[in-house]
Amino acid sequence: MMIELSEQEQLRRQSLKALRELGINPYPAARYEVTASAREIAENYDAEKGNYSEVSIAGRIMSRRIMGSASFFELQDATGRIQVYIRRDDICPEGDPTLYNTVFKKLLDIGDFIGVEGFAFLTNTGELSVHCKKFTVLSKSVRPLPVVKQKDGQTFDALTDPEVRYRQRYLDLVVNPHVKETFVKRAKIMQTMRDFFNERGYLEVETPILQPIPGGAAARPFITHHNALDIDFYMRIATELYLKRLIVGGFDGVYEFGKNFRNEGMDRTHNPEFTCMEIYVAYKDYIWMQEFTEQMLERVATAVNGTTDVVLDGKTISFKAPFRRITMTDAIREKTGYDITGQTEEQLREACQRLNVEIDDTMGKGKLIDAIFGQYCEEHLVQPTFVTDYPIEMSPLCKRHRDNEDLTERFELFVNGKELCNAYSELNDPIDQLERFQEQMRLSEKGDDEAMTIDMDFVRALEYGMPSCSGMGMGIDRLTMFMTGETSIQDVLFFPTMRPEKKVVADAEEVYTEAGIPAEWVAVIQKMGYITLEAFKNTAATGGMKLFNDLCGFNKKNKLGLATADIKAWIENNKEE
Repeated sequence: MMIELSEQEQLRRQSLKALRELGINPYPAARYEVTASAREIAENYDAEKGNYSEVSIAGRIMSRRIMGSASFFELQDATGRIQVYIRRDDICPEGDPTLYNTVFKKLLDIGDFIGVEGFAFLTNTGELSVHCKKFTVLSKSVRPLPVVKQKDGQTFDALTDPEVRYRQRYLDLVVNPHVKETFVKRAKIMQTMRDFFNERGYLEVETPILQPIPGGAAARPFITHHNALDIDFYMRIATELYLKRLIVGGFDGVYEFGKNFRNEGMDRTHNPEFTCMEIYVAYKDYIWMQEFTEQMLERVATAVNGTTDVVLDGKTISFKAPFRRITMTDAIREKTGYDITGQTEEQLREACQRLNVEIDDTMGKGKLIDAIFGQYCEEHLVQPTFVTDYPIEMSPLCKRHRDNEDLTERFELFVNGKELCNAYSELNDPIDQLERFQEQMRLSEKGDDEAMTIDMDFVRALEYGMPSCSGMGMGIDRLTMFMTGETSIQDVLFFPTMRPEKKVVADAEEVYTEAGIPAEWVAVIQKMGYITLEAFKNTAATGGMKLFNDLCGFNKKNKLGLATADIKAWIENNKEE
């Protein structure tokens, strides 16, 4: 396959070849000993003590200022950036200036990894730096990074195109330093939850991802095929049924951070592959689980952000326990004036029509009630709120309410209008459970492709006896969104699911000339990476003079002698006001 290289990529490959010709391996295999990080030096350096008198750091070159026989560059490691001062006489002590004049000044580029040995000091302007006494090439970058500038902790010209950021997360992490912090917080969230569970003696476990029956939730599964057994398997949609089997087996409390897969839509709050935490504790009920959940979330918020308050969509949300409680019946009555108590499926359909709630013929009582609640109630639940006591038709795995046979002992926690977790007093009556499964099968026959499948092995497990138990499931991706203030699930997943990348086809020369671009400039424009008129126009609109200067630089460097007046006029005419 022929790979079209930009001018920058060609130049970097030439530098790569030149390094090898000088006997420098651009991709050495040997370990490089790092003794300090950028953050460690910044936090602990003391000029009076003269510490870090011998230091070895490593990272990417992110900017350079070449100034004759001495230069400065910024090195970025996993913890941040630090300035490095490099002088020809220090790294070329024997009089051969090649390492500085040729290797550093001409063959190294922004994005390259190098190791630096030297000592920490303060420049005349008081900026903390490392004085380089020796450097080692660790990895040559042959594709240029986007130009992103940083000064005084602020980022300018950041990479903001979501298509590029999500598809090339590695690039996003390099040039947008704040992105890494989101994922550090995600890890902190999960670690805090683990600590909270482990302190109470609950065991972290793993259950199958490939399952013969897609159980534990109402969702459409992914199907795969096992060649050796010649049978279809389903990608896990929930961990629930296997975890409850472990409660049957004698564990008092088990939990799992597991990947689930649901073959449904994608939007700003849903990804087909997502992380869910589920926990089940014997001899507890949903009332206990509400207190357990709010205590856990208060601890997570404090651990991650140092406070129980977070800001979401401009609203301050408090995770300080206790949270508000309201029954689903009361929530619907509060917002619609309609009482769902004791209503038949036909009455609920009529109510949905009066309330202008969109429904279809496949929906049973549970989904009709859920549709009313979703349209009228969810968006108003801004502060953390436990919505409790769901109608039995909505909860096929949940124990009937101790005071009302038509309801279940279930709650969902809503934050900022979105569901964060779901919990039950778990159903442990095997006969009741089988009847609920059979009702789900009747819904499936009506056309509900999210209805649950009967899992007879789970029913068999319940027949051996499961103690009273409460379980709770929480989406880690959504929790991370709440704790970091992100509004898109793609921003809290390293590699979100994306549509196939579209191959961009270069526009013909006449497309440019018809738009008024001089024909002699078309090859230059495309060589610089603007292979479509749209891409060139978009860049002209937002960065006109920089684009013009880049074109002039290419023209001068390659001694093309092209007239610049017409292309300058075109760029100015297409610049945003």
